[in-house]
Amino acid sequence: MTKYVQNVNAFLSQMKIKQTYISLKTGIDAKKLSRILTGTQDITGTDMEKIAKALGKQPEYFLSDAFCVNQPNEYVSEKIAFYAGNPTDEQGKIAEKLEKLMENIDEVMSAKHRFLNMSEE
Repeated sequence: MTKYVQNVNAFLSQMKIKQTYISLKTGIDAKKLSRILTGTQDITGTDMEKIAKALGKQPEYFLSDAFCVNQPNEYVSEKIAFYAGNPTDEQGKIAEKLEKLMENIDEVMSAKHRFLNMSEE
């Protein structure tokens, strides 16, 4: 197994990133990616570039002998996102409704609480 693959595996493990995500982001078949990351298939320069880009890094980042991954808790996370493909129009409308619900969840929950308190009286 190459130093590059070892470092990518360490990064994926530390950052809790799934191979499925990398496969989707890179377009590399999931089975091929698995073989690459287990060292049973040689990695090409093109695959190195795709994987590094999917992880937001340059390929050189994963070639260091003194490779070190920052702890995830050292990062300030403000938002969580994932990519599930392009939504249909109907899915987009549902997503917008869910977003509005989440923006107003405190009001929705407090209204429910007030309603339940009224019904008990």
